[in-house]
Amino acid sequence: MRHIVKAKQENTKMCLVCGLKNQYGLRTSFYELDNDDLLAIFKPMEEHQSYPGRLHGGIAAAILDETIGRAIMIKYQDLWGVTIKFTSRFRKPIPLDEEIRVIGRIEKDTHRFFEGTGEILLMDGSVAVEGHGKYIKLPLEEIADFDFNEQEWKVVPSPDDPEEVEI
Repeated sequence: MRHIVKAKQENTKMCLVCGLKNQYGLRTSFYELDNDDLLAIFKPMEEHQSYPGRLHGGIAAAILDETIGRAIMIKYQDLWGVTIKFTSRFRKPIPLDEEIRVIGRIEKDTHRFFEGTGEILLMDGSVAVEGHGKYIKLPLEEIADFDFNEQEWKVVPSPDDPEEVEI
């Protein structure tokens, strides 16, 4: 199914998942879609492997958790998701050195908490990993001492940013 990209979310400088200046990070880009799913795109490197040529399962869980947790920012720009519980089911190995897509969505949203699901998709569209998480909604000042300028929290446009995606 084809989806229009409505917006790109911010990156920071040192986060393992979205940090653009973390030389060992995933440097993931996050895109808000017209169906309110969040799409993450990254390309794992050799430094992210477990078995040769395969993405480490812990890193797969991290990108899936982050994508589901960030999906709440589509609806609430001032609230962040802090993971309470996360489970994953690994179906297929994830290769290195090819673009990987991750989808996250909100399934339940209450005053204080939200739950979401997501998948890591391979190039052929098949599901490699499924995840489910429960998160508490908090303003950033209750989570960490975060200086937006110091952490370089901003949208960084790229010529590779898609306008539409096939999911």
